[in-house]
Amino acid sequence: IGVTVNIFNDTILIVSPISGGPSEKLGIRAGDRIIKIADERVAGIGITTNQVYSKLRGKKGTVVKVDVLRHGVNDLISFSITRDKIPIYSVDAAYKIDGTTGYIRLSRFSATTIKEIRETLSKFKKDGIINIILDLSDNGGGYLDAAVALADEFLSADKLIVYTSGAHTEKKEYFSTAGGLYEKGKLVIMIDENTASASEIVAGAIQDWDRGLIVGRRSFGKGLVQNPFSFPDGSLIRLTIARYYTPTGRLIQKPYNEGYEEYSKELNTRVSHGELLHKDSIHYVQASPYYTKVLKRKVFGGGGITPDVFVPVDTSAYSVSYQRIIAKGILNDFVLSYIDKNRTDLKNKYTDFKQFKNSFKADSVLLKSLITYAAQKSLTFKPSDYEKSKKMLSVMLKASIARDVWGSSEFFEIYNVTNESFIKAMETLNNWDRSFSK
Repeated sequence: IGVTVNIFNDTILIVSPISGGPSEKLGIRAGDRIIKIADERVAGIGITTNQVYSKLRGKKGTVVKVDVLRHGVNDLISFSITRDKIPIYSVDAAYKIDGTTGYIRLSRFSATTIKEIRETLSKFKKDGIINIILDLSDNGGGYLDAAVALADEFLSADKLIVYTSGAHTEKKEYFSTAGGLYEKGKLVIMIDENTASASEIVAGAIQDWDRGLIVGRRSFGKGLVQNPFSFPDGSLIRLTIARYYTPTGRLIQKPYNEGYEEYSKELNTRVSHGELLHKDSIHYVQASPYYTKVLKRKVFGGGGITPDVFVPVDTSAYSVSYQRIIAKGILNDFVLSYIDKNRTDLKNKYTDFKQFKNSFKADSVLLKSLITYAAQKSLTFKPSDYEKSKKMLSVMLKASIARDVWGSSEFFEIYNVTNESFIKAMETLNNWDRSFSK
């Protein structure tokens, strides 16, 4: 039906209607509580997330009736919602950092990715944006065609983007075309240990052609071509037939030489070897270096993309209590409760996001309210942990409120102020010539 929901105080709370979806078109609002679905009461009965999905989801074109409770309205409001196909967007966030720089966060490579990216880049061009920070952190990949098309937007014509090669398959190459929207201007790509597959294809191509710089930590290392084979009983296997290679010939896939057990523990091995904290601890599978196509910079392969600018994991603000308050969803629940009580006041006080960003403070009073709320949920925040994490808690509170009132772009615009990879990406842009010469 096109809504983001959360079960809050045993009631289905609409966090936000999806833009352009059937619920938004009917006038359903953030903060509405669903009390009945198809005349059956669903509030105060211990409903589960799976039950919510089964009751609200259905075939496109079918109708579901919901009755909602809205602040300031005494009676329930009934809506007959015609279900529709709801798009899942790839661009999580896009915003203008300053007069010439824009930020894009891409969460996946899907069928709609390149359409979303082109719309975003076109808007950036109209706004005078010259330089781009592309955030592929935690992007697990997706469609190969979308990755090739994205790299094509930044590369001039006839540049090799990626190729596949296998023992019993012909080599297949993918090239850029003319007319990319951002073939000039500075480009920084943010990656981390969860950046995989299609994301690594983009990062590898940009790095190999010296089109931009990669900031963060070594990527996951997933680059296999698999063919599905179906059997009469309905089962299926995916057989690996080739691997992906960057333009310089670097293998993206991490090794499988020591079997599945070692392969599956590879990320844990990185942690134990200190790779997430120290650049010198990075293990290069292909020991011999490769050299970029234009500037002949030294790069390595054989297990992900190694960044040009290393950024260690920032542990300075992440206390045990902070990790628990996030992992258990307590901070998110607190924000839902806070907005539920203060939505009208927030809208009246802050007429737009810019005013909120410049004026709102997640002060000590609000932080103490969060700590009290956590205690009511059986999570005691240690005083030492509070001192260590209070700055990060303040940022997360403000960012989470912004997301629920405005959207995910506004969340990242606030959160990125403390994101070490983003900070390093901005430093890289501001010291471009020196960064490229390293």
